[in-house]
Formats: sequence, C-alpha cells, structure tokens
Amino acid sequence: MTRIQLAATERSPEVDFDLAAGRLSLRGESYPEDAAAFYGPLLQALRGLLADPGQAPLTVEVGLAYFNSSSAKALMNLFMPLEDAAAAGRPVTIRWLYADGDDTIAEAGEDFAADFEHATFELVMEAQV
Repeated sequence: MTRIQLAATERSPEVDFDLAAGRLSLRGESYPEDAAAFYGPLLQALRGLLADPGQAPLTVEVGLAYFNSSSAKALMNLFMPLEDAAAAGRPVTIRWLYADGDDTIAEAGEDFAADFEHATFELVMEAQV
C-alpha cells in the first residue's frame, strides 16, 4: 500500500498518507468513537514505512482544530516511532499547524514538541487550519 486517503468526517480528520513520497497529513477534527481503531491502521502503515531500510525524509503535517484525549494518545503513538527513526538518522519533520489565535492547539503542539529531541518539530501558525 503506497497511499491511505480518508475523507474527513464529523468526528475524524482527513487523512492523506502518501507513503511513497514520505508525506503524511492529518487535518480537521479528531474525536472518533474508537481512536485506537481509527489510528491503528495508520500506525501500522507508518511502522511498515519505517521498517524500510531507506532513509528517505519524512514530513508529517498535523492540522487539527480539535482533538480529544484519546486522539492525543493516538498521536503520541504515531509520533514515537517517528522520533525513533529520527534518532536512527532518518530526516523527520513534524509540522504542527494551528490557526492564528488558537492558543489551545498551539500549546498542545508545544507540549508534543517537548518530547522530541531528534525529529524536527515545527509550530506553524496558519491564517486558518
């Protein structure tokens, strides 16, 4: 599988994981009934990509206007293997997108960023997420 594309729903974000290109994107809101079931296949695909011996750069964009605590845990589960890959020498950039004036999402990004030592974590203010 080289690409996972899911349309946004009322409770789950738009997903565009272009694995072949090393570009992963989540946008919208995230409070699915079962966050583990929603994010599980994404984590599995990411782990498969990271198991590839290549060191192609990865860029992950997260632009969530809202997410619940179970989604935050799922995001951390996605972020941990990215940090491990970066520690092993793979170029990894996480771009945390937030709307101008959305201090809650910006602060959540800062909290996530504190857990990264090897991957590049960018806080990116947008006019609108």
